[in-house]
Parts: sequence; structure tokens; C-alpha cells
Amino acid sequence: MPVDKMVDLSGRQLRRLPLHICSFKELVKLYLSNNNLTQLPPELEQLQNLQILALDFNNFRALPLAVCALKQLCILYLGNNKLCSLPLELRLLQNLRTLWIESNCLQQLPEVVCELSLLKTLHAGSNALRTLPTHLRRLRELRSIWLSGNLLAEFPSVLLHMPSLEVIDVDRNAIRFFPSLAHLPGLKLVIYDHNPCRNAPKVAKGVRRVGRWSEESPEPRKRSGAVIEISLIERPSPPPANKAEPEVEAC
Repeated sequence: MPVDKMVDLSGRQLRRLPLHICSFKELVKLYLSNNNLTQLPPELEQLQNLQILALDFNNFRALPLAVCALKQLCILYLGNNKLCSLPLELRLLQNLRTLWIESNCLQQLPEVVCELSLLKTLHAGSNALRTLPTHLRRLRELRSIWLSGNLLAEFPSVLLHMPSLEVIDVDRNAIRFFPSLAHLPGLKLVIYDHNPCRNAPKVAKGVRRVGRWSEESPEPRKRSGAVIEISLIERPSPPPANKAEPEVEAC
């Protein structure tokens, strides 16, 4: 058993997980990123103390059910695989705080994600999402949602009913109009660049916007008693700001 309760087998070109790893029952962190894995042994569920599991950059077409038996998981990396869905058994991971499912083959956000009641961070960018399920509003602990590089033609209305959100990223979609986000009391950052939008989302004072017209006021500007409309459509875009990913919280 490793002294630090961590095993890192990333980038080993593994096609299967060595079975002896499943005997390390006190293991807390297991990194299997950047391999050629397509399945995991049922014995994986013996790792009942596991809190962080990284399966990103592999060849999974389905999430192995043994993963859903790891009830202490709080961070799960599934990005850059070939997942088209997630199993209903994922709902068993009620301690999950951070879920990465970016760069898969998801055409819709699986409803089971809406049952992860303690989820704080959801990375679902670079899929083929066109909408979000209305039940997403059940995630009252959700603080940041990353949806860049999808096929959203409209701003997801469910996000307007999630007052705890601090970060909304809808960069690189197909959104043409943004509703006001000024009523979201927890919002700190909204990223909406690279959309064919004709307006910037209105936000409360102190909220950072990253995108076209981010430094402009979307409201008409008054001068000498007359209202002068600001033409946002014709203004040149400012240079895109660097998008900062949040640090992963410890469990």
C-alpha cells in the first residue's frame, strides 16, 4: 500500500487495470488518465475509501458500474472519452462534488446528473448539448457550470433559476440573445465569448463578463436629458480574455 494512499498510473498505455491495485483498500486517490482503457474490473469496488478517480483521456464508451459503487468519491474525471450516456447507478455517488464529462459524445446532459445533490462543479464542455434538463435546478449546491463548445442556440433558461451559481461558461456556442443575469445574487463570472450574440448579458455590479461588449453598458446612456442608444452590434470586439479554470476543491 502506498504511504501517501495515492496511485498514479497515468500515461502508461494501459489496456487493463492491474488487479493488485484493487487490493489497496485504503487508497484515496487513483489516477488512470491518458491510457487505452475501455473497461475496469469489478474488483475496483473494493476501493471504498477512494475519493478521487481520474479516468480522463481513455477509450470508455460506457462508465464501468464498479465506479458507481465507490460511494466516497468526491471528484470524478471522465473527460475525453467516448461516452454517449451515463448509467442511472451514478446517482449512488452522493458525495460527488466535482464531475468532469467534457469532450465526450453527449447529445444531452444525462438526467442522472441532476440527482447528485452535493455537486458544486460541473464541466460539460465540448459535447453536443443543445439544451439542459429543467431538473438541473435541483442542484442547489452547484457553484460553477462549464458548457463551452456545445450546440446551445439559446441561453439555458434553467440557469436563470439557480441563484447559487457563481460561474457560468457558455463560450463557443450558438447563442444569439442573452437574458438578464442581474438577478442571480451569487454570480461572479459569466463567459459568453464566441457566440453570434447581438447583446451582452446584463449582470449585477461587480460581476465579471468575458465576451463581446464586456466592458460596455447594455443600457441606453442618458446625456442632457436625452436618451442616446448605444449601438452594441457595430462596436469592435475587445481582445478575448484568458479563461481561468477554478482550482479543484479538496474533499
